[in-house]
Amino acid sequence: MDAQDPRLREIWRQKVVPVVYRQVRPEPVLLRIPYAPNNFEWVRGEKRHKPDWNAKFKCWETPVSWFDELIERTLRKFGKVYVIQLFKEHQKCAPACWKAKGFHCECSCMGANHGSGHPGGRWHEVSETFAFQWGPRKYSCRLITADAAR
Repeated sequence: MDAQDPRLREIWRQKVVPVVYRQVRPEPVLLRIPYAPNNFEWVRGEKRHKPDWNAKFKCWETPVSWFDELIERTLRKFGKVYVIQLFKEHQKCAPACWKAKGFHCECSCMGANHGSGHPGGRWHEVSETFAFQWGPRKYSCRLITADAAR
């Protein structure tokens, strides 16, 4: 996580709203959820692999492939979840994002338009995948609520 961003550290450290933190591949996805005695079983779900407990950061480590499902299950159980992931600060949104499935989004909308079909407004579509970037990738955070994810 960007050690220089106090807001991200504050979100990570709070213990009320679950946090899913997608690191750079191949690093695992980190999951912080409020304590419950059955957290291991809940995080594992029906998966063959077992999540690992990271004692240093007090969170669960899961494979990257669990990312979307973890968010969906967390929304069902807790109603909301913070998602921290990399994005490209000046990359523009595109129809490919609007038609996407799942929660992983790296464009500048940070998921606000992701899977929406079309966000409305005065978008000028240049191509299906029109995008460009300026500058490095940075970590950012968005709060997803169960109502907004439907």
